Amino acid sequence: MIAITFALSAESSGLVGLLREKKRASSSGGKIVYGKIENQSIAILHTGVGRKSCQLKIDNFLRTEELRRLISSGFAGAAREDFQVGDLIVAENFSDRELVSEAQQILANGNVRTAKLFTSATIVDSIDARNEIARTNAADAVDMETEVIAQACSVRGVPMLSLRAISDSLREPFPAPPSILFDIERQRTNAAKLSLYLINHPRALFDLFRFARQITRARRILTGAIVDLLRQVDR
Repeated sequence: MIAITFALSAESSGLVGLLREKKRASSSGGKIVYGKIENQSIAILHTGVGRKSCQLKIDNFLRTEELRRLISSGFAGAAREDFQVGDLIVAENFSDRELVSEAQQILANGNVRTAKLFTSATIVDSIDARNEIARTNAADAVDMETEVIAQACSVRGVPMLSLRAISDSLREPFPAPPSILFDIERQRTNAAKLSLYLINHPRALFDLFRFARQITRARRILTGAIVDLLRQVDR
């Protein structure tokens, strides 16, 4: 079986919608959706956002599943000017070399780039913070789970590929402060807090619509790339 991890269902919904023979499970390993694409049996694990949530769920998941490989997927924020919303990145610093080479060949006709990914402990929003991450870590993009997943896979000898789509960039940032958009401790958006922010910042509503379009585009491109990879495995 092949596992694919996402932080949230907002990232995975396109792929989940394509599954055949779908069934859902929930345990200490997190929310899992099993099914098939082409002839591949896959398990989609939702790790939640950030190290704390991800660590518990990925460890428990890997204890109970026998995997041929794992794709750590989802969205990432750009940390360099020439990365734009919808760009696909393969994180070479967290991925198995053979899987990187395979992905480059399969996705050669797509907008895929090999990059260095930095896993942050917090949601990184400001341009200054992203520039500093790029400078001090030689990073091209930022996420919040991949390093944790890569370490867990390494311990258990599971080959891992990190594949992410850029959802926000230096030119197209978040529509509101991170603390407004998502509560990491509760693993959800506080609707009342967001509504109050939008009342006090009416222009942010247009930014929110713009961000929703960015998410839709990134998810569509990412879903297509994952399906292409699954179709070519073992061929």
